[in-house]
Amino acid sequence: MRTIRSSAWRGAVAAASFAAAALAQTGAFAQSPPKTVAEIANYKGADRQMIFVEGAKKEGRLLLYAIGTQADPVYKAFNEKYPFLRIETKRNDTAVMTRLMMEEASAGAFNVDAIELTAGGLYPLRDAGLLQPYWSPELAAYRKDAIEPGNHWVIDYESYLSLGYNTNLVSEADAPKTLDDLLDPKWQGKMALPGTSTLANWLGSVLKQKDEAFVRRLGQQKMRVYEVSARAVANLVISGEAALSPAIFNSHVANSRETGAPIAWRALGGVYPTTDGAVIAAHAPHPFAAMLFIDFVLSVEGQKIFQKLGYSTARTDLQNGDKPSTIYYLADEPDYIANYEKWIALARSAFGGGK
Repeated sequence: MRTIRSSAWRGAVAAASFAAAALAQTGAFAQSPPKTVAEIANYKGADRQMIFVEGAKKEGRLLLYAIGTQADPVYKAFNEKYPFLRIETKRNDTAVMTRLMMEEASAGAFNVDAIELTAGGLYPLRDAGLLQPYWSPELAAYRKDAIEPGNHWVIDYESYLSLGYNTNLVSEADAPKTLDDLLDPKWQGKMALPGTSTLANWLGSVLKQKDEAFVRRLGQQKMRVYEVSARAVANLVISGEAALSPAIFNSHVANSRETGAPIAWRALGGVYPTTDGAVIAAHAPHPFAAMLFIDFVLSVEGQKIFQKLGYSTARTDLQNGDKPSTIYYLADEPDYIANYEKWIALARSAFGGGK
């Protein structure tokens, strides 16, 4: 016996089928709600933002491991957007923070949620399984070479290391224009260097252009090595304690010049870039908050703040200022860790500093 169905019934079925197909196409039915760190980090559902916000509200906290204080305006803007989060930061040189995270993991203490460290410190953390690969809708706007091949991190800002000088003590015309100019006797005893990992990376860029004998000749210039960050050395140059430093980041100089500080920057040949990666920890206690943070720092809003601080962005829809013609991405080279140890040893031998 043939079943007779009304046109109204057939219309309702068609409408329901169309609605289900539309929802599936938008991704609303693409995934079930994420629970694990890996699921949260790679969630692509249409309700992603809503789920992340609600999850972060329940977490209420974000612990960030980072370097320096330069990015504080970015963190402040993020907190203003998500005021329900209590943000705590632990900051130090990349080598120190990498070592801290490795030691905590060895002790079974997984405290950190998000990480912002230079790429050189992220490789050992990745290889130890402490970083979680992730997806963000912001990735589509980034240069492919700014995204780690396994999606463990994305370069969220970049800065370049070379000469900074006090404009009250050194004229633009008189300031060194090449690495060889640093050997001029008139600069003896007037230059400062940071004793952190920045010193090793600066030496790495120098050795791309010069030999070890040149470095030892620089050592005879009686450069003062301070066991402080490059930012702190920039402050020493601004105060006049040192007339110049060949190892200062252009972002620090740009940021200081905005406040009227007497400091200028120029590239002496090829330069080392600090490339900072945005990361979620593999065992993040507050993964929803961590992913909200990553989305924010990678967004146009977050990147424009970084640019105001003097950094370059890897977003293809934002323009950067002038970049040095030659940039040595040392941390991306396969033998970086081994070379880093050699550079540190040379720094101690030639300048009496470095860690």
